[in-house]
Amino acid sequence: MTNRLEMLTTRLLDAARKAGASEADAIALDQNAVSVDIRNGALEQAERAESIEVGLRVLIGRRQACVSLSDLSDHSFAMAAERAVAMAREAPEDPTAGLADPADLARSWDLEALQLADPADEPPAALLEEDARRVEAAAMARSGITQVEASASYSRRAAYLAATNGFSGGYGRTGRSISAVAFTKDGPAMERDWAAESRIFQSDLPGAEGVGALAAERALQRAGARRPKTGAYPVLFDERIASSLIGHLLSAANGANVARGGGWLRDRLGQQVLPPGMSIIEDPLRPRASASRPFDGEGLPSRRRLIVEDGVLTGWTLDLATARKLGMTSTASASRGTMSPPSPSLSNIDLTQGTASRNDLISGMGTGLLVTSLIGSSINGTTGDYSRGASGFWVENGEIAYAVNELTIAGNLRDMLMRMTAANDARAHLSTRVPSLLVEGLTLAGA
Repeated sequence: MTNRLEMLTTRLLDAARKAGASEADAIALDQNAVSVDIRNGALEQAERAESIEVGLRVLIGRRQACVSLSDLSDHSFAMAAERAVAMAREAPEDPTAGLADPADLARSWDLEALQLADPADEPPAALLEEDARRVEAAAMARSGITQVEASASYSRRAAYLAATNGFSGGYGRTGRSISAVAFTKDGPAMERDWAAESRIFQSDLPGAEGVGALAAERALQRAGARRPKTGAYPVLFDERIASSLIGHLLSAANGANVARGGGWLRDRLGQQVLPPGMSIIEDPLRPRASASRPFDGEGLPSRRRLIVEDGVLTGWTLDLATARKLGMTSTASASRGTMSPPSPSLSNIDLTQGTASRNDLISGMGTGLLVTSLIGSSINGTTGDYSRGASGFWVENGEIAYAVNELTIAGNLRDMLMRMTAANDARAHLSTRVPSLLVEGLTLAGA
């Protein structure tokens, strides 16, 4: 399939040159996915989606335009290229637009070492249905569970990027997942929770029974949830949702936000943003990780980098355009779709883990809140003010006392991130590996 995608990008670039483009890049995507959903013991939905799409960006000097299409005929390519060139001639000049310098392009990479795609055959829909039914059966086996929504899916995606600066390359990735949402009962006292597993290689996927049992256990633990007391307390963000905190920091450090002059981190480069000893590392070359990539969306070679080192913010996440706006160098972080020019994005992320377990942090927090679910969001991107609906468990005397819901937690991200203590429970297979995080002194609005 990669050979076909390469051919498509070559044809697009030829059409762009004939239409008068001074520079161009083209991307071709081949995607297919199949999923099966089970509910109340019956097959609720079975879907299969297949598509091949191509996108073209043309440049006329420092003016650019993008088009995408799914008609792969020569006539369609010629029309799209002519339309893109006409659009670019009318577009405003952008001094930051342009392709990468050929000297900076990725020239070689080791896809076998990255292990992004499972060579095994696509699983038949009957096998996915069997997995989903096993998930459901395991959850329903627990007394008190009245309903389960179970799913199993598989996806395969291939991408190829080529440009008139000489870059040409592609790769594929696969994914296999199972999930369950378990419900305790109908009516206003209904509680629910979920569990899911996803892997690149099908042989790495944990058993369906474990996923269903975990979803049921989590839902049953939520029975009798009530509103907690209002006040200022320590809050422990469970590993399942702790990455959202780090995500707010990473979003504020995105070069697109910084180049617009916004963001609560805009004046913090080179300053302490996390506690000493805590670092954030991006590693797009981690094997068998779902966000790994050998090169970015502009053909620059991927590389490991420190975003935060020993608590100090060391740099922004940049593609070529945002780097030029800020007078910096791209961090090879461009992401590209078929319908728009590149923009900065992240791959695999690691936050430094602590030495204590989640249970150790619960024992040491005295009275406070363990958050396992976040609802809605009110984050001020300029000031860092933070407010989110939440549910989880109330902790008293260092032990979980009862389930809680219908509460709001609030603070300011600048302060919250500086008062974090990390557990040691980040799951090794995830693309974003962030452990449970204890934050001191947040405001809880409850009963």
